[in-house]
Amino acid sequence: MRIKKGDTVKVIAGKDKGKTGKVLKTFPKLDKVIVENVNIVTKHLKPRGPQQPGGIEKQEAPIHVSNVAYFDGSKATRIGYKFEDGKKVRFAKSTGKTIK
Repeated sequence: MRIKKGDTVKVIAGKDKGKTGKVLKTFPKLDKVIVENVNIVTKHLKPRGPQQPGGIEKQEAPIHVSNVAYFDGSKATRIGYKFEDGKKVRFAKSTGKTIK
């Protein structure tokens, strides 16, 4: 997976197309990511005692990694890999800049 936790991504397909956000968590085995304020779902919580009352909560659900693209500040771009000083680094294919 070329998208990592902390990357800023843009949604390129689905109901939230056009939104941008930070990747909060990745699921490499499922090829999914959780993006901040994208794919918001309603979750019903069962009461678990006096400390945790029940209720309705909105939270982000995973979105498939093919529906997001790395966002470098101006536009969405693809990510490639190259070797610099013997280390494998990611770079933006549209601009050629390395990604930290």
